[in-house]
Amino acid sequence: MATLTTIEATSLPLGRTSSTVSSQVSSQSTAGHNHRRLKQASPCKDTCNVVIFGDTGSGKSSLVNLITGTQTAPTSPDAMGCTTGTHVYEHDIVIQNKTMKVQLFDTPGLVTGHHKTVPTTQGQMAPKKLLKTIKKQWGIHLVMYCVQGSKDTFALQQNYKLLHSIVKGKVPIVLVVTCLECREPDMEEWWRKDETSISRFGMKFAGHACITALNIDECDSEKVKQRREESYRAVWELIKQQFPQDGTGTPGVTTSPPVRKTKNIVLFGEAGTGKSSIVNLMAGKEVAPTSLGMQRCTLQWEDYTFDFDGEYYKVFDTIGIEESGLEMKEYLAAVTNAYRFIKTLEADGGIDLLLFCVRAGRFTAALQNNYRFFHEFLCEKKVPIVLAITNLEREQRMEDWWEREKDVFVRNQIRVADHACITAADGLEDIQQQERYAESRVAIRNLVKKNVAGEHNHVWTGGNNVFVSLGRGLKNVVVKNPHIRKRTLASQLTKRCGMSQETAGQLADMIEQGGVEVDAS
Repeated sequence: MATLTTIEATSLPLGRTSSTVSSQVSSQSTAGHNHRRLKQASPCKDTCNVVIFGDTGSGKSSLVNLITGTQTAPTSPDAMGCTTGTHVYEHDIVIQNKTMKVQLFDTPGLVTGHHKTVPTTQGQMAPKKLLKTIKKQWGIHLVMYCVQGSKDTFALQQNYKLLHSIVKGKVPIVLVVTCLECREPDMEEWWRKDETSISRFGMKFAGHACITALNIDECDSEKVKQRREESYRAVWELIKQQFPQDGTGTPGVTTSPPVRKTKNIVLFGEAGTGKSSIVNLMAGKEVAPTSLGMQRCTLQWEDYTFDFDGEYYKVFDTIGIEESGLEMKEYLAAVTNAYRFIKTLEADGGIDLLLFCVRAGRFTAALQNNYRFFHEFLCEKKVPIVLAITNLEREQRMEDWWEREKDVFVRNQIRVADHACITAADGLEDIQQQERYAESRVAIRNLVKKNVAGEHNHVWTGGNNVFVSLGRGLKNVVVKNPHIRKRTLASQLTKRCGMSQETAGQLADMIEQGGVEVDAS
């Protein structure tokens, strides 16, 4: 999923560019970069080393230019390829006043093209020897496997096997799919269409980005320009997730998957409870609009990344369950979004905390449905859940509300690990209410820090079993007519989620009938 982090490039000594977080994507920089041949490059401390591999003509050098915001790496207009040796490009990006140093290793094509422009020895070094050289002298934090969107899955698998045999699971491999500027309805459609095949062929990636690295001209449409900006953010997010921030220098190839730095929080609750205001309260600034304008119960979401007290958090602000009575069209939309939501969470590393937002007032059936849907069906009771009670700015002492009402939650079998009584109403003129808002920021941040659990990263695994659980839960809890035709549901999954007909039929049957578990993939 793309982050809101963006880049503004300015000149630095040694021909590098520096980058600063801003609120909008700037135009790509044309400043020079520190660029060397492999034999001329020197190891650097505190640097994230990214090796870019792919077929000849897959867009590796264009990917380098996208990442650095320059036109430093020479590119070829056809599939013949132009990288005949390994080139190293250095780039700095400043995030939250911290400089991330990145070295990009642009390698020769993995497969010799028809015109044999790239030597079969991969620029005098075979892939295994090249990886060993980079590992020994620099260390490797990330391998980017670059493929054209037109490539079939079988061809993609051949190179994946080669890469996997070299790194042996000790270095994360991410997939970057290029040449998707014309993909409809969006670039991510490639992943939705091919994800099942990728899994069936045994390929496992630590992340993916569906992009265009196309050079932008003034005559290009706004849609193409926007897609390049999205691509820029998506690729940088893949790199940032692997960046070592412990100050220990550049390690060699890691012996285990790197620890995810950003903690993922799923925020849920009825409409009007103040979920987006809680996001802004935690962030300490306005990052989320206070009204998302989404339809009821379609499981749409927005995600926001920010930091406080030295930790980064990504909050998924969701539209959850309202009162029962969903029509068939609404149910099918909700099922489609549920599948995409699960896949997004899988790609981002799972769920670390459920934050249940409740507005002080009457206890509703929708409140109970939300608790079951997210805690039981989505997270299978494996993820810690905490409660944030809003609209308490007029309480003499906000915690008094919990003392009066906590038994209601117990009677309705809603059990949480912790709670915070708060107000998320900003901009109030009353001095006392302003003080309570400041107290609430401390309370909600302490609630998150205390209960978010790093060891839960590997507990929630997502997969098809979770999707079936969500689909069945929606059907049984909130659909007006729970009888859903298997053929209708399977057609929706094939069309909107990119599933094969066989997989869609199996999952639709399980949602409709109960069935046995499928492999969680």
